[in-house]
Amino acid sequence: MKKKVVAILFGGASSEHEVSRRSATAIIENISREKYDILLVGITKKGEWFLYSGDVAKIPNGEWEQDIQNKKAAFVSPDASTGGLFVLADGQYSTLKVDVIIPVLHGKNGEDGTIQGLFQLAKIPFVGCDLLSSATCMDKICTNIILGFAGVKKARFAFFTKNDFNEDAERCLDHVEKTLPGYPVFVKPSNAGSSVGVTKVTSREGLSGAIKTALNEDDRVLVEEAIVGQEVECAVLGDESPIASIVGEIVSANEIYDYEAKYINDNSKLYIPAHIGDEVSKRIREIAIKAYKTMSCSGLARVDFFVERGSNEVYLNEINTFPGFTSISMYPKLFERTGIPFAELIDRLINLALKRANLDE
Repeated sequence: MKKKVVAILFGGASSEHEVSRRSATAIIENISREKYDILLVGITKKGEWFLYSGDVAKIPNGEWEQDIQNKKAAFVSPDASTGGLFVLADGQYSTLKVDVIIPVLHGKNGEDGTIQGLFQLAKIPFVGCDLLSSATCMDKICTNIILGFAGVKKARFAFFTKNDFNEDAERCLDHVEKTLPGYPVFVKPSNAGSSVGVTKVTSREGLSGAIKTALNEDDRVLVEEAIVGQEVECAVLGDESPIASIVGEIVSANEIYDYEAKYINDNSKLYIPAHIGDEVSKRIREIAIKAYKTMSCSGLARVDFFVERGSNEVYLNEINTFPGFTSISMYPKLFERTGIPFAELIDRLINLALKRANLDE
């Protein structure tokens, strides 16, 4: 059987550029070379695209960008007749056909539908959610509204725009206090990944500064009530009949499970399975599948929850449409403990992408 050509995209113009490189490296190291021929496409923080053929060990720390001999300018063509990459070198261009793309890109310009729209225009199969589900899952306000309408329990929330805040900041603060039961609250940019720009606020005095921090990342702000309890996560895989993994638990090294706590601070702890009862675990897996279907997800997603202390009420926090795949990331670990090892997980994701495009064999 002829090998499929798989383009693995990494980096990206995103605040999560560094972790994308680590996720991609783990996938490159675990993907079957007997089944797939690999093309590596790195995207710099400036948004420059390159086909990279050098040492994979240079990807995690960013050294690949200085490896001039092993990179060529390249990009996915939106022209459906190309079916892959344009590669530019020595004043000449060539094309490389691609059977499927794995966009190992986290956060903005990776999980928000922008690059998925490009792949859909190009008619190239790709791993993960499509434009619409990526965009709505990435936007926390959209996620809250849609899932709330579908009956999925969420923390109470308020939201407003940068223009609203600039015109009348006090009115926005009043709106938060009238809508939510009290402090503490979490202030979040509506569109940003890995808890970037998120602040826990314990009084009105800190609210304005937290809102300004969030507005540095996005033009819309979400303010949510704080749920006191365990942070747990469930991985979902599939399309028409998705499956949910065993539930895992996060104990953050920081007060907020932010970018630093996820990827830098070694004191954050992951527990698989989570320290919750079987009934709660079952409920979380059911809600994860319901949310996944409600948001029209496909391929994969990690669904994050809070289990409220005392009541055991389950609150959905957010959905990540391309979660981390590093050696310490929860998504591959959860499925490994569920019985699907890393290499098989990648294989299943590629097959799901081909099936969606009606190209599976």
